[in-house]
Parts: sequence; C-alpha cells; structure tokens
Amino acid sequence: MCGILAVLGCVDNSQAKRARIIELSRRLRHRGPDWSGIHCHDDCYLAHQRLAIVDPTSGDQPLYNEDKTVIVTVNGEIYNHKELRQKLSSHQFRTGSDCEVIAHLYEEYGEEFVNMLDGMFAFILLDTRDKSFIAARDAIGITPLYLGWGHDGSTWFASEMKALSDDCERFMSFPPGHIYSSKQGGLRRWYNPTWFSENVPSTPYDPIVLRETFERAVVKRMMTDVPFGVLLSGGLDSSLVASVVNRYLAESEAARQWGSQLHTFCIGLKGSPDLKAAKEVADYLGTRHHELYFTVQEGIDALEEVIYHIETYDVTTIRASTPMFLMSRKIKALGVKMVLSGEGSDEIFGGYLYFHKAPNKKEFHEETCRKIKALHLYDCLRANKSTAAWGVEARVPFLDKEFIDVAMSMDPESKMIRRDLGRIEKWVLRNAFDDEKNPYLPKHILYRQKEQFSDGVGYSWIDALKDHADKQVDATMLAASFIYPENTPTTKEGYLYRTIFEKFFPKNAARATVPGGPSVACSTAKAVEWDAAWSKNLDPSGRAALGVHEASYEHVVDTKLDKPKNGPISKVHS
Repeated sequence: MCGILAVLGCVDNSQAKRARIIELSRRLRHRGPDWSGIHCHDDCYLAHQRLAIVDPTSGDQPLYNEDKTVIVTVNGEIYNHKELRQKLSSHQFRTGSDCEVIAHLYEEYGEEFVNMLDGMFAFILLDTRDKSFIAARDAIGITPLYLGWGHDGSTWFASEMKALSDDCERFMSFPPGHIYSSKQGGLRRWYNPTWFSENVPSTPYDPIVLRETFERAVVKRMMTDVPFGVLLSGGLDSSLVASVVNRYLAESEAARQWGSQLHTFCIGLKGSPDLKAAKEVADYLGTRHHELYFTVQEGIDALEEVIYHIETYDVTTIRASTPMFLMSRKIKALGVKMVLSGEGSDEIFGGYLYFHKAPNKKEFHEETCRKIKALHLYDCLRANKSTAAWGVEARVPFLDKEFIDVAMSMDPESKMIRRDLGRIEKWVLRNAFDDEKNPYLPKHILYRQKEQFSDGVGYSWIDALKDHADKQVDATMLAASFIYPENTPTTKEGYLYRTIFEKFFPKNAARATVPGGPSVACSTAKAVEWDAAWSKNLDPSGRAALGVHEASYEHVVDTKLDKPKNGPISKVHS
C-alpha cells in the first residue's frame, strides 16, 4: 500500500502551499516509507508516499504518459497490467510499475477505462491539457480513499482522513466502485455487477468452477518483487489462502526470487484458539510459521494508536484491528512487505454465525449483498489500515471481482445452513475444496466453525477490553446522547473508543464517516430482526450468536451502562 494526496484547484500556489501539502503527505508516510514524490502543475498538486512492491527500483510516483501531460498518483496493485500493456503496444512505458498502465489507458480510452482494471486501487489522474481530473476507487473499497473540499473551493483526495481533515471542513469516504470526474461534475458508479441489484440468482452451485476461480484469484495476488507471506489464523478462509499459495508457489516468479517455502503468520494471546489451529495448518502445509504473541496490556496500550491509524470508532473493528496492528509491526520487522489475507469470505458466503437464523434464501442473499457493499467501512478498512500502519500491504483474494461474480451468481439455497443435510456455514466453499485424492486441508480444519478474528486471538481479549472500558468511563456515560448525538455509544467500550476518536478527528464530517446501527455478531441492522432475542444482546462478538456458537455466552451480556455480566464461557449445543 502507498499513501496518496491530491489537491486540485487551489487559490494559493505559493511555496508555502507546496510545503503544507508535503507536510500533510508526510502524515501518510507509514503507508509508503520507501520514497516520496510530488508533482505541481499550476494550482494542482499530486503527492505520493511509496511502498515498493512491484518494480521497486524504477516505479516511483507520480507516474506519467509519454509527454508528461497526464499525471497519476496511485495506491494499489493492478494484477492484469501485463495483459493491459499488450493492448497498449503503441505506448512507451517508462517503468515496470503495474500502475503505469493507468496513464496510458486514459489516453487510449478516456474516462471509461476503469472497469478494465483487475486489482485493488485508488488513484487520481490529472490531464494538464485541459486541467481536468478524475479519481477512482476499486470495486469493493479494499483500498481506502477520502474526498474533501477546501474553503477555497479546491478538491482534495487522500488515502487516509488524517491528511485532509485539518484543511477541509467537508469530507467523506469516497464510495467504492465509483469515479469522480471534474468534466462530468461529480461521482458516478463504474462497477455495476448483476448482484448489486440484490435480485435472487438461480445459477446452480458448481464446486469445480468455484474452486478454480478462487485459485486464479490467489495466484494473481502472488505478483511481487519483495518477500511476502500469508496471515494464517487457522480458520477456513486464511487456511485455504495458505493452501492454494503453497500449491502454486514453487512455479511462481516470487519463488525464483525469494525461495519456495511459504511464510505464514499468526498472532494471539498465549493459549488462544487461533494459535493452536494455525500451527496445525502450518505443520500440515509445511510452511515456515511465525507464531506471534501479545498480552492484554500491550493491546490496551496500543488502542489510541490503533484508532488514530484505522480512523473509526466502530467497536468490532477496533477489537480486531488491535492484534492485527501489533502483528503487522512484527511482520515488517521480519522483512516482509506484503501478505495475503482471508477477508471477504464471510460476507460472500454468509459465514457469520447469525446467518444460521436466516429465514429464507431471499433474505440470506440480500444480507450477503448488504455485507459486501459495506466491507469498505469494516473489514477492508481494518485489513488495509492495520497493516499499512507499519508499511505492510494486505491482499484479499476472496474479493477478486471474478470470484465475487461467480460466488454471488449461485442460487443462495446452496449457501443456506441446513443442519438436516449436514451443511454448516460456508458449506459451498468447504465442499469445493474437499478433495479426497489431493486434499487441501485436514477435514477437521476444513469444517472448523467460524471464529471472528477478535474472538479467535483469545476470548479474554474482548472481556479485558470491556473491563478496561468499565474502569475508564464514569458517570459521564449518562450524558452520552448529549455529548454524541450522532451514533450515540450504547456501551462503555463504545464510549471509550468514541472519545479517543474525537480527540484525533473532532469534526462532524469525520464522525459521519463511521457507520452505526444495531448489530449482533457482525450483522447488519436488518438481520437483527431475524431473532427477537438478539435485540437484547447487541454485541458484535461471534459469541453473541446465542445457541449457535459452540462457546457462546452462558448469560446474556448487559450492553448498557453497567459492567458486562457475561458468565463463564461454556459449550452450548444447538
């Protein structure tokens, strides 16, 4: 991941303004510590902080077309750049960067080229010939981007809110799958897949097509000129990513540069479920496994820094981001700059435990659509910013455009949890990789129940956060609705995170970038209606799926002002 900042249409183009933009760009240097660049054209500035993954020696940014009339600053990876270069054979390329194709595609196709890109990206492109510009964000919002407006009428874009929040009164999260055009005067959607309408599809489930599409998604994300690895929690999704990488690594270009033994990484409190499961998978695959630990106190001590980096006050995101943030620091210390991760599978296949209560396939499918559309506010934000805080890039093969199209076009009846048929959550994915002759994973790992990352690193992590918040937040919580009238926190933990967030990002526009509403076990507000009991237990932990999770709460958690009264963890079989 890189850090990008663009300011277009400034009234002031003095040296002081240039210095200010360089200063703001430095706030993104954690995302790209390898090099800095800036291009100024009249009243327009494009700045870049580079994390060098592909072509680290010559791919510095901003990037240009042949005569430097088109300038582009990009954060992301374009996995099909070699195929696109073949379509641009009349163009002269200056670097081996995968992102350089963007400038030349614009020359060739105008603004309508974005759908040709296969990858994760956010970019701003300036055409100096008419001083027009465009900005775009990838289909799902894997790569962060913010849009703001300065007091002087200038338009701002930045990878993270912290680079523009001080200088813009109005700003927002740039919507995924959209393009902003100065010529056409605003945002329009470029990503329009069939599933976006939320109409129930009818394509029969084909396990071979699903498996082969996912393997292609993984392989294309092994494009790298630097050392890489896989984040391995021991759950289904990360284990499948690791297994597929392991199968194809020996014949890849990456292996010729860095060797054919895969590095895997896991973090947790000592004795946590993830550590045990991840080691078992790593031993089975024969990876070079790195088991990393953190203590509850180390996690609590990091909370302020985590919230500053991930730029949210959402409770479940902060719970999961903290161990990921700590793990990323240790990964970078080992010399690794890129990792593959398993985000997105639960949204696509209904893997969260609350999907057990989906009343029918229509509501099941509609909920998966809602979850995918919101990923940029939750898991994508967490995976990107937690790793980018230490100059590590996370790639997510489950969010490959082709794979999503295949998975979301199948009849959702096949995704439904059917205990009478022996089908648990994500059965279609498990079954697709259940190969008796050439197994990808041991059976009991392939069919292991879902653990949310914040649960899997150790159940005591969440309980400790609640205890910490209970000690930190006093009776001022009673005035929460007056202090924070928008998205009012309903728990002491939520109140604590909100106060930290507001310290760094005090403007109304900042707090409006964070979603709200009731949730149980990561559900949307709509899905809370599936079970009347859930409205009394609005906790984002997977354990809150009462009667579903094998280690659910014995007693309902009091989510209001008092200290959480959850009893001891016990097995509850439904």
